[in-house]
Amino acid sequence: MKITYSQAGVDTEAGDRAVELMKSAVARTHTSSVVGGVGGFAGLLDASELLTYKKPYLATSTDGVGTKVAIAQALDIHDTIGQDLVGMVVDDIVVVGAKPLLMTDYIACGKVVPERIADIVRGIADACASINTPLLGGETAEHPGLLGEDEYDVAGAATGVVEADAVLGPERVREGDVIIAMASSGIHSNGYSLVRKVLEVNGWDYTRHVDDLGRTIGEELLVPTRLYTNVCLEVADRAHAFCHVTGGGLAANLARVLPQGLLAEVERWDVPPIFKVIADLGQVPTADLEGTLNLGVGMMAILPNEHGQAVIDACASAGIPAWQAGRVMLDDGRRALRGAKGVHGGGVRLNGAYTGL
Repeated sequence: MKITYSQAGVDTEAGDRAVELMKSAVARTHTSSVVGGVGGFAGLLDASELLTYKKPYLATSTDGVGTKVAIAQALDIHDTIGQDLVGMVVDDIVVVGAKPLLMTDYIACGKVVPERIADIVRGIADACASINTPLLGGETAEHPGLLGEDEYDVAGAATGVVEADAVLGPERVREGDVIIAMASSGIHSNGYSLVRKVLEVNGWDYTRHVDDLGRTIGEELLVPTRLYTNVCLEVADRAHAFCHVTGGGLAANLARVLPQGLLAEVERWDVPPIFKVIADLGQVPTADLEGTLNLGVGMMAILPNEHGQAVIDACASAGIPAWQAGRVMLDDGRRALRGAKGVHGGGVRLNGAYTGL
């Protein structure tokens, strides 16, 4: 018996149709530094700009969107998940002050549905275009038997560049620095295993309308991750460090950019309603909330006090609410109440002055 590739579950023609549907969206991300078009074995970038750097450091990051894709699949809405991917990947390299040079993506699926794949990639491309980052390459792989026909997962990687003497991080943080919090757009892309479990146990469907949110729970959960790339690069010359609040929550991520002997005391922010909905519905302990969800803060900047207001103003101009949420001080040894200690020895103390939970 002859068995074709199609009979094995792989439709190469569907893959070709998906490429045609996404090609124009990807092309819109291509800047003047991109060499060639869409469809080559490898993406090419003219890196002549690096010659203007005295000592260029390349920064790289890779990530996915986690189980948030399960909600997109359940609601058959696939054009927002791409921005989540860009936010998770690109804003990790921006943290060190790196300008993104390119991004690539990878989609694994049980069955290639051209329109669905094109929606996902279009979301990635639109987000890349908004931060002037070429989507330089990608791959869609059909894995029948491993994933269900309506299942998929997405991943991506980004590369950026920063001048060696401009790298941001714990080495620059000083006593007296202020901490500027930048609001998240919602839950972003971390903690969805907890969120989905809370909804499952309580029998909530994604189409359930929630008065406190003004929309369905599914619509709220699919709000894309806010992109901080542009504003962070705008204020990078004033900053000592950035903290991208992703998996692990605010305290654990902030602790990663604090040096030995210093403590960040975080006191002030308002928690958006979605977090209270999840907390109350699942009776989720405070430690799990703080260690899993961003609680309304997606990015933080640590910088000298005299630049704090300028950064808040820059965020406002970019449409991102921001506020002074704390200060860096000498570690007084009283961290144990609630907080975290980072790999560089610095610590974070949450005083519990946030409201909304």
